[in-house]
Order: sequence, then structure tokens, then C-alpha cells
Amino acid sequence: MRVLFISLTVLVVDQITKLIVKCGLSLPFLGIEIKPMVYGTSIRLIGNLLKFTYIENPGMAFGIELGGKLSLSIFTLIATLLIIYFIYKNRKESLLLRAALAIILGGALGNLVDRIFYSVIFNYAPLFYGKVVDFIHIDIPDVTVFGKTFYSWPILNIADLAVTTGFIMILFGYKKIFIKSKEIDLKEKIESENISENHTN
Repeated sequence: MRVLFISLTVLVVDQITKLIVKCGLSLPFLGIEIKPMVYGTSIRLIGNLLKFTYIENPGMAFGIELGGKLSLSIFTLIATLLIIYFIYKNRKESLLLRAALAIILGGALGNLVDRIFYSVIFNYAPLFYGKVVDFIHIDIPDVTVFGKTFYSWPILNIADLAVTTGFIMILFGYKKIFIKSKEIDLKEKIESENISENHTN
């Protein structure tokens, strides 16, 4: 279960970046002084393409709504527990699959902390009613697909990127895992047939 260190790393990086955006960072002995971002403001990194834009999302990733805040938090908690179960169940599978699941778990935990605890930590609502801090803003040119115009990519955070990366790893890596598994099965079948022929002869 060493892949859980990947989950822990994603969780820590996600929470540190969110707290820097929301609260700032002051380390005078290192000469570091970062002021918190004002809600709704942006800092340009690469022109208009990549910015830090501070918002808080009451819904799921990409702004998807799913019932009320309490039901969403409980759903996220259950989904996180399921991912932990999948990691345990697949503990003997390929490193690629386990690492992908661990990355997804780290992302799920990152947003779960926001949803469960931020409302109490920042004193704006009861437990389980928190909002997720988002700040990574990829401002793509307008794209029209089947009559629908997309003006900008949704504002994300490290946790969202981790979940997306994990799913992409599974989608692209699963084929390799499946092919490798078929090759092993085929090899075992050939070896078994050879053994049977030798016994017959």
C-alpha cells in the first residue's frame, strides 16, 4: 500500500495551494510574503491563457451540481471510501493502475477536506457544508461544438487535476494492462498444452 504516499502528497500539495490562495503565506525568516487573493480576482501567469482566479465552488468538479451541499459531501465521502476499497482490492495489480487510483484518491481527499471542514474552519456554515477552493483558470479561446459555445475551461484546483490525471492514466493504461494479461494467459495456455502433449507422448 505504498502508493498511498502518492495520495498523501497530492492531498498536502492541494491543501497548501488552496490555503495560500485563500489565506496567503507569511514566512518572514525566508523573506516570503504572499497576500491572500481577493475573491473573484485574477493573477495572469501566461497572458489570458493561464491565470489564477480565486473562486469557491459549492458543487462538484467543473461546477456540476448534485443535490444539496450535505448530500454532495456525503456522496464524496462514500466515493472516497470506495476508491480506498478499490486500491486495497487491486493491491496486487500493476503499479500503473494502483498509482492512478492513488492519484484519484488524493484528489478526492483534497476536495473532501474542503467540503467537510472548511465551513467550520472559516466559520461560515456547519460541518459538511463547505465550498471547494478553485483557482487554476485556463482561459481557452471560444469553441463551438454542436451549436454550444464554450467560453472558458472551468476553474480548477490541484485535486481536480489529480482526479482527471488518474482517470486518463486508467483509460490509456488499461489497454496495456489488458493486453499484457491476455499475453500471460496465452503463454500459460501454450505451456499447459505442451505439458499435456509431453505426457501423452
